[in-house]
Amino acid sequence: MQKIWKKVPALVVFLAIIGGIFAMSPVSYADRAEQEMPSNDETVKELSYVEKEITVYINDSEMMSRGRLIEDTTYMPLRAMCEELDDCEIAWNDGIATVNSDTVKIIVQQGSNYIAANDRILYHDKMIRNLDGRIYVPIRSLAKAYSLTVEWDDLNKSVRLYGDPKGLKHGSEFYNSNDLYWLSRIIQAESGGEPLRGKIAVGNVVINRMNRPDYPNTIKDVIFDRKFGTQFTPVASGTIYNTPSYESILAAKICLDGYSLNNEMIFFLNPKIATNFWITNYRTYVMTIGNHKFYK
Repeated sequence: MQKIWKKVPALVVFLAIIGGIFAMSPVSYADRAEQEMPSNDETVKELSYVEKEITVYINDSEMMSRGRLIEDTTYMPLRAMCEELDDCEIAWNDGIATVNSDTVKIIVQQGSNYIAANDRILYHDKMIRNLDGRIYVPIRSLAKAYSLTVEWDDLNKSVRLYGDPKGLKHGSEFYNSNDLYWLSRIIQAESGGEPLRGKIAVGNVVINRMNRPDYPNTIKDVIFDRKFGTQFTPVASGTIYNTPSYESILAAKICLDGYSLNNEMIFFLNPKIATNFWITNYRTYVMTIGNHKFYK
């Protein structure tokens, strides 16, 4: 009997993990073009954290909404924060929350690492959570959706928001169509089978090169750069012209919106299929995502 009872805690943890996985199954999602939102690509793990209630101020006035500090990230309840900042309506459909007002449309899915705000894709490395039946979003994502700046007040352990709550500039005006076109295609060609973070990392490499003085200063020119030979295999093979997947377009938008896993990495390779290992011999390793190793 003692042996059976010793196995019970492990069984409970196993069932909790399985339940979490089914709860995080992909669900349909409609954005401006009624397209499908892909599910979160991170490994679903049992949540273990210490949380603390956080006071939030906007332009030095205390908000009624309270945040929750989970590990190193402050989360805010979606409905409470949006209703306090804006005259908005929130609708639910198949686990997707849609916030609508005269200035902003925000779409949120539990378990995802990003929100859609006015057709902009705002990524955070911490996923959206359901806590006590309420959807909580990293405060920096919601603040950006309302064009607010964020400061952490370490002395008082609080968050301060500054600015006039208004809708984020729409994606149709914000994203350069030529940049989005080429960045989404190189992401697809180089990492179509990789997880979302792997796609973002490839996009980061292209943008990091563009921001360096020793590389061309446009995304297209970086991709087709031949200064030291062809830089990206898909340019030589022709797969650069293939139509990108919806997730590759998402990754491109995330990169163009300023999210970066690392601002220094400018090389990557798949060691399983690489024929030239100059990068591994002479560059500094940064990280591995999926089949790719990234270097600076």
